[in-house]
Amino acid sequence: MALIVMATGGTGGHIYPAVATARALMARGHTALILGQRGGMEERVAAEQGLPFEGVDAGKLARSGQGRPDPRELLKAGQGLAQARAVLSRLKPGVVVGYGGFASLPGVLAAQSLGLPTVLHEQNARLGLTQRLAVYRAKAVGTAYERVIGLPSAKAAMVGMPTRETRMSRADALAQLGLQDGPLTLLVMGGSQGSLALNNAVPDTLRHVLGEEGLLGAGAGGGVSQMSTPVSTGARGELRAGGVLTQIDLDFTGPPLSAHERTLNDSPAVQVVHSTGPRWLSEVAPRVQDLGWYHPTGYVDAVAAWSAADLAITRAGTGTLAEAAFHGVPVIMIPLPESAENHQYHNAAAVQAAGAGRMVEQHRVGEALGAAVLECAASGTRTAMQAAALSRSPVGAADRFADLIERHLK
Repeated sequence: MALIVMATGGTGGHIYPAVATARALMARGHTALILGQRGGMEERVAAEQGLPFEGVDAGKLARSGQGRPDPRELLKAGQGLAQARAVLSRLKPGVVVGYGGFASLPGVLAAQSLGLPTVLHEQNARLGLTQRLAVYRAKAVGTAYERVIGLPSAKAAMVGMPTRETRMSRADALAQLGLQDGPLTLLVMGGSQGSLALNNAVPDTLRHVLGEEGLLGAGAGGGVSQMSTPVSTGARGELRAGGVLTQIDLDFTGPPLSAHERTLNDSPAVQVVHSTGPRWLSEVAPRVQDLGWYHPTGYVDAVAAWSAADLAITRAGTGTLAEAAFHGVPVIMIPLPESAENHQYHNAAAVQAAGAGRMVEQHRVGEALGAAVLECAASGTRTAMQAAALSRSPVGAADRFADLIERHLK
């Protein structure tokens, strides 16, 4: 069996797929190690997951349109490359796997400079900057989409998005989060580090549409208002020219409702768990302290949160959307406008086209988010979206990517 190094870091969207794949490889008898930025989020996650970690310096590279590179960041990148070469020369892994993001680059480029095989995972529909720097010397690239812009088809292998394939019972998840059984549970999650834009907009919007008591239809927004994003008729899930989604069939007939779903249909109550990110909790908590149904937290266990959630408001990173699909949770997506090559918009458009969520662009949050919440919380719409989400589930992606990695072990 071999040592396999996961070069990753920066955000949960890069780190957690590496953890999921590491688990799949370890189950086959291999040893896995995380190589990332010293002091970064990946170091903390590796410790929590019981995975060995090696840290190096990492410098952020300026993307097109972001101006000239900061010389200090270039110096860090160079130092990180030298440090990664030393680490890999000592460890002698069978393969190095890169997950994108600036923190992965030192490990991947160091491996290629040492003649070690590298395999990449591209989670978005457009090849990222750091992956473009490494792709031509990589043995293969596992993808989360059938087609990835900028990726030579000969290198691509569709594997899906590795995610934590772990569920909790709803009762256990609610108990862990300190929530009640009965109300519709709405998860607000702006990524592993939180989102300032969501933190600013969502609490006031939910207060407006749910009222002081947290009841559907009790706020100033009343019933479901007209969505500002036009919706046309036609086959469910078809994305028309101009980004218009055809209407979801509100008469969707699915499997028999669970006891929980029947309770939701009988009760308009809503409870919110909002993962603000540790740095923003002190700003969000005072704004909702009078709302007994609103529960802000700096960090939330993702498995518990997704296992408890009936509906979610999120960004549109592929990792977040894969977890939502695995758990069958409909999502209201607010794509990050500054995401590289606007990839979050394209991710959200794909989920919306599949009927598994609604997209609200950030500049339209004030006018459209409340209506989207009321629309998606309606039982018929939510049931249809849950089925569509489950149809996109990434079950087996970690094992498929592990298969690809094993084919290129040295």
